[in-house]
Amino acid sequence: MVSYPIDRIYEEVAFIAYYFHWAHDDIMNMEHRERRRWCGEISTIHKKLNDEPENVFDVF
Repeated sequence: MVSYPIDRIYEEVAFIAYYFHWAHDDIMNMEHRERRRWCGEISTIHKKLNDEPENVFDVF
């Protein structure tokens, strides 16, 4: 069984918490796919607001 890298989980949690101000426990209780989806949505919002071609946290 291969687990998801802990460093990547911390990056995702920090990214979501920073932008949406959601609680740590709420983010950690999400399924992996849901957390990745929210990271993608935030990246899309960030690109549109800043008119940037790339985002370091882009998950797509």
